Amino acid sequence: MTHPAEETAGTGRDSANPGAHSGPGPGRPSGLTEAEVAERVARGQVNDVPVRSSRSVREIVRANVFTRFNAIIGVMFAIILVVGPIQDGLFGLVIVANTGIGIIQELRAKKTLDSLAVIGEARPQVRREGSVRQVAVAGIVLDDTVLLGTGDKVVVDGLVTEADGLEIDESLLTGEPDPVLKHPGDPVMSGSFVVAGAGAFTATKVGRQAYAAQLAEEATRFTLVSSELRSGINSILRFITYLLIPAAIGLVVSQLAVERHDWKEAVRRMVAGIVPMVPEGLVLLTSVAFAIGVVRLGRQKCLVQELPAIEGLARVDTVCLDKTGTLTEGGMDVVELRPLAPAAPPARPVPAEVSVLRQALGAMGRADARPNPSMQAVIDAYGGPDGEDGWRVLEAMPFSSARKWSGVQFLEPQGGEASWLLGAPDVLLPEDHPALGEVDELGAKGLRVLLVGRSPLPLDAPDPASELDPLALVVLQQRLRDDAAATLRYFESQRVEAKVISGDSAVSVGAVASHLGLPGAERAVDARTLPSVSTELAEVADRTTVFGRVTPQQKRELVGALQSSGRTVAMTGDGVNDVLALKDADIGVAMGSGSEATRAVAQIVLLDDRFATLPSVVAEGRRVIGNIERVANLFLVKTVYSVLLAVLVVICHVPYPFLPRHSTVLSSLTIGIPAFFLALAPNSERARTGFVRRVLRLAVPGGLIAGTATFTAYMLARADHATDLKADTSVATLTLFLVAMWVLAMVARPYNWWRLTLIGTMGAAFALVLWVPFLSDFFQLSLVGLRDPLVGVGIAVVAGILLEIVWRFVVRRTPDGG
Repeated sequence: MTHPAEETAGTGRDSANPGAHSGPGPGRPSGLTEAEVAERVARGQVNDVPVRSSRSVREIVRANVFTRFNAIIGVMFAIILVVGPIQDGLFGLVIVANTGIGIIQELRAKKTLDSLAVIGEARPQVRREGSVRQVAVAGIVLDDTVLLGTGDKVVVDGLVTEADGLEIDESLLTGEPDPVLKHPGDPVMSGSFVVAGAGAFTATKVGRQAYAAQLAEEATRFTLVSSELRSGINSILRFITYLLIPAAIGLVVSQLAVERHDWKEAVRRMVAGIVPMVPEGLVLLTSVAFAIGVVRLGRQKCLVQELPAIEGLARVDTVCLDKTGTLTEGGMDVVELRPLAPAAPPARPVPAEVSVLRQALGAMGRADARPNPSMQAVIDAYGGPDGEDGWRVLEAMPFSSARKWSGVQFLEPQGGEASWLLGAPDVLLPEDHPALGEVDELGAKGLRVLLVGRSPLPLDAPDPASELDPLALVVLQQRLRDDAAATLRYFESQRVEAKVISGDSAVSVGAVASHLGLPGAERAVDARTLPSVSTELAEVADRTTVFGRVTPQQKRELVGALQSSGRTVAMTGDGVNDVLALKDADIGVAMGSGSEATRAVAQIVLLDDRFATLPSVVAEGRRVIGNIERVANLFLVKTVYSVLLAVLVVICHVPYPFLPRHSTVLSSLTIGIPAFFLALAPNSERARTGFVRRVLRLAVPGGLIAGTATFTAYMLARADHATDLKADTSVATLTLFLVAMWVLAMVARPYNWWRLTLIGTMGAAFALVLWVPFLSDFFQLSLVGLRDPLVGVGIAVVAGILLEIVWRFVVRRTPDGG
């Protein structure tokens, strides 16, 4: 018996130095010799492109350093280095520190991804020198004989040399959903996968020579895939860029005109006006939040193959679960073999004694080269040494999810010749057969039931089951995952609707789901009764929780039907019958021990098969999305008030109220430091669409209020003592700090001890800057008298009240707000 290839997740794919096909032709039963392998390796005819699950170190550094906004900040920093003093260039050091944090966090994420990808790299089986061995995907050479079994992915192009009911799904390459029955001499393409049977093929194209391998290599490169969060932030940044240019030009001209006797002071205040307009930390914190999410999930053996998958799962409101391998463990046990009475005389040519049935089932198990969990349970119960009972295999047909049965044609010990079938009773039996009542009763208890029967027709007949004599029911017990019930409760508490979509009988699936306490499980629907009209299917999919007897194509259609109703759908699965649905779902989640094909199309792979890891993935996504929305409010409020201040300064022809050092301390204490902590805080709120709209609802009015309040306090202070620009700047700085802290306090809600501590610490730090002589001199802050500071505080309070009104009546009460 051929043992299945080791299956774990990998993100790198096929590619190597191409070489012309030469040497031994296809079909060598013993495979290549070691000398022939070494010869091909020397010629570069090997599948040797390394696994690539993430960006290179060079790409990470370049992506974090060479950005549009870093360029703007870098130019401003260089200007300050020329005009001095150095304390006005502190903003440049902050950018360096933030960029360094981004690089370090993404390098940590890269290390996690790369190590998990190496752990999960698939190792196909090849035949060399007459023996079967496992090799890395990159170790396959031209003319290698590669073995295939159910669930295996074809990793290089080749020609079939052996086929035992070999059915290959090429839908990922051709778009055709129907499996293709392969015969010796037929081509196979990398990227396809085996859905039934077993076989072998000779590699005729390896590496970049195979077109499908080129596609796979390109598709699995690390990319920051488009997401609503990233596209929304990019849209905001493009708009800010358009505002930035005219505001900066106006500010430069006005400050040079106002400070004509001190051009260095004019330049410093021009820089102070431009730098706060740039929300440079917003993009950085987004990358950091995603990267930390990857690291956190990697510690739980969860491989995130695309970073935005974290965001996608956070937006999910419906999760479709395959029962087998997700709610239940892969293993099964035979609990009963129940013989059936003959339907009518004459008597059967072969008696249905339990001993004969056990012998037949054991022989069927030994004939299956790649047993599925049900057949493995039969083998464990009845399999014995090969050939001890006289059952001779003439032909075998492995289980297919499309047929719902497997079969073996025997020369029986009694001398007769017949086909024995093992499969779904409701498929093999007529609708009125009395045994179906027993099947339903057993299924209602959560048991899995198979029918074993004997047919005089050969397996290659159009329908071997048409003359089937049903002999017995094989009753199996599935092992429920101990974490399944708790995980379903989590989804229910988070308003994520779980739907079970399984190829097993509806009654059996409903029983398992009911045992786990899934709402609506008692109304399981047989997928064979589902309507074909898409609108009607969407209605049924929306109101139904459990589906049984679902074909792979129907799984795909159900996912599409749910999506057509406006749902964001995640699909979990481990078998090849789940691949189509995984590919079409908004987020595909594969089990690490599942087929290589499912892991190839999934965005998230649970390497240790723990269904209980899913809540962690959902929680991580919600943390990232919810917190980025919080900090986006802070950054964009700053951008709006900075642009408004620049416009007002230009119109009123006055010195810009701040120096760069003032902008640095304001940005650090009210935005930069708090945003870093808020971006990493727990957050369980489900992500929603409309990110840009919600952020701007607070950022625009909040920025206008903050800018107006600051400029009002500044102008009143100038009216009191126009010659003391330091005192005027100090009043404006105090006012803006208080208003910005009010915005921070609103964004940080709901409060807990650490958030209140964070707000209090930022306030205390600013108080130190004002009252510690060294710091106040360093930052050129000096509050003169009581009147102007108190006026600034009063204006800040009024601004705070206006902010609360905006928060309550504009943000909170607008649809999709909050």
